[in-house]
Amino acid sequence: MKDMAEARWASDLALILEAARRAGETALGFFRKDPDVWWKNGGQSPVSAADYAANEILANILRSARPDYGWLSEETDDDAVRLTRDTVFVIDPIDGTRAFIGGRDTWCVSVAVVHRGRPVAAALVAPALAEEFTAVEDGPVLKNGQPIVVSSGNEGILHLAAPEDVIAHLSADVCAGVKRIPHVPSLAYRLAMVADGRIDGTLVKANSHEWDLAAADLILDRAGGQLVGLDGKPLMYNRVEVNHPALCAAAEYALPELLKAFSHLSNG
Repeated sequence: MKDMAEARWASDLALILEAARRAGETALGFFRKDPDVWWKNGGQSPVSAADYAANEILANILRSARPDYGWLSEETDDDAVRLTRDTVFVIDPIDGTRAFIGGRDTWCVSVAVVHRGRPVAAALVAPALAEEFTAVEDGPVLKNGQPIVVSSGNEGILHLAAPEDVIAHLSADVCAGVKRIPHVPSLAYRLAMVADGRIDGTLVKANSHEWDLAAADLILDRAGGQLVGLDGKPLMYNRVEVNHPALCAAAEYALPELLKAFSHLSNG
């Protein structure tokens, strides 16, 4: 049974990677070309013509290939039918839309296969950076075809992506060794930076969504890190509520200290 599952998720990974590449190519055709932009969520969140075009590519490829899978995408009206499915595609056609609109390279197509609440195949494609991250349950995690692993902290410097007021809650001796990373506008890409060791940890503010997290969660997990709630528990996906409270993502060695530092945010 395990061999069958591994083959299934490997097949799904090949499918979602190809779909993400094609969606990324489509989005790249709009990049730095002043695409139409609309505002949703009461004017809080931008969405561009590129988001919709990439979403259409992903939906056409993935839903036709796996009609029995559920579907959750930032740019598709949610359908409760997904809650009845064991396996679901969780999609962000462009994670980092603000960066995309602003002509910044740091955006990616995020595609995950979630099975019974946890991601089992993941692809992040960042076409403007010529980078691809992939992972599969019980299999390798790769960046542009090469294995990656989280930081071991041997340099003695904690590279941290978090607001200054949050960093101030670290113990004095740890805080002295912190190098704060400038804001990375794509949450999925920021989590991938933890996975490949460029960042040791990051705070994920409250109200992130499943489509921001699912693919990067598996990539980070397979690289030896964790994305968890501030209670230290792993996330579950394909829930009724698609947003999450504050979270912490980190290399294994840094996680306990960061959870302690971020604990004051658990109720806020």
